[in-house]
Amino acid sequence: MNNEHRKNNKGLLAEALGIGEKEIISIVGAGGKTTLMFRLAKELVIQGRNVLTTTTTKILEPSSNETSFVLIDQNEEKIKNFILENIDDYHHITICSERLPFGKLKGISPDLVDDLSECRNVDAIILEADGAARRPIKAPRETEPVIPSRTTMVIAILGIDGVGARLTDENVFQAERVSNLTGIPIGENLTEEAISILMTHPEGVFKGRPLSSRAIAFLNKVDIYDGLIKARKVAMGIIHSKATFIERIVFGQLKHEPPVIEVVFP
Repeated sequence: MNNEHRKNNKGLLAEALGIGEKEIISIVGAGGKTTLMFRLAKELVIQGRNVLTTTTTKILEPSSNETSFVLIDQNEEKIKNFILENIDDYHHITICSERLPFGKLKGISPDLVDDLSECRNVDAIILEADGAARRPIKAPRETEPVIPSRTTMVIAILGIDGVGARLTDENVFQAERVSNLTGIPIGENLTEEAISILMTHPEGVFKGRPLSSRAIAFLNKVDIYDGLIKARKVAMGIIHSKATFIERIVFGQLKHEPPVIEVVFP
């Protein structure tokens, strides 16, 4: 990869992702969405911003280390009023509509996300916009992802540990769809090229992205053996695809420090 494409940007997520003012950030894909959402929210709060985290699907209930307050309510007016009255005290509030079995929380509607973006003193909203059943790789179903129309940034994340994994339902969410998009038969090993295709294909992980939003590809878990080499091969595939809608490619290791290893600009 040419040096003109690469930038060593070890450190903060917010800088590596190019977070601006009043962002609505929808996170899609697989292999670290929840970790990315709460790590980024914590960074922004440290910077002095007020942040909402939520989902338009389902998430595990966050711990007190991940968020300052969890608001669970189905009444959208009550949610809006609570945010207006309390965001300056908590700085980070996670919003969901109801508790589900197995420690899960049901999210809120994309329309409510759009409405909450107008609340004064809310500087950023970060949300998970699809699910992956804890797999590192996925392709979206017909009804996914659920991205609010006012989203300003879509971050598509895939786990680089999916490279070399067998294409089965045990390893991949929606394995049949992944096979159809990439051309890799069920049971064969996923390649770097396959991950690039999932990032750039119209029916891949960026499916349904508002055209006005910025698109960031995030390759997670580059701390595994040969992870950075694999990530660079995926990035080269994205660059060669001429997918000009992707603004940057971030190599990350979200469960370690620093969370960002490198940023590639196609």
